[in-house]
Amino acid sequence: MLEFKVNSQSQSVDVDPTTPLLWVLRDNLGLTGTKFGCGMAQCGACTVHMDGMPMRSCSLPVSVVAGKQITTIEGLQSKTAQAVQKAWVDLDVVQCGYCQSGQIMSAVALLESKPKPSDEDIDQAMGGNICRCATYVRIRAAIHAAAAQLSA
Repeated sequence: MLEFKVNSQSQSVDVDPTTPLLWVLRDNLGLTGTKFGCGMAQCGACTVHMDGMPMRSCSLPVSVVAGKQITTIEGLQSKTAQAVQKAWVDLDVVQCGYCQSGQIMSAVALLESKPKPSDEDIDQAMGGNICRCATYVRIRAAIHAAAAQLSA
């Protein structure tokens, strides 16, 4: 039995320890906001926070998260998360929407570690998140808008 916290709630799952966290979240815990994209940690659709750091859940064995705090898109509730989500809506970032939970998770982690990021900071932090619809310009603008809102 593996025990860890997801969105501040203790969880206990009886799964193979090598099972990727993504599948435990989706199949065992019913948290489907985290998406499967590539299965190789290359696209960012599966991004979650582990103890506040963005991680790719599709390639992260669930055994690694024992005793850790995992936050999924469903559990984001910080002031930073609210600012990012508002900027996403205000700037109409979403097109197809498939990558957006991973994009938002990465953007929140960036702003929580670097409240006033440069374009280079944003490009570096978001570089592992692929958007099939190429909304990168709107994503960058939304991150800047969220940063401005948070510093106001």
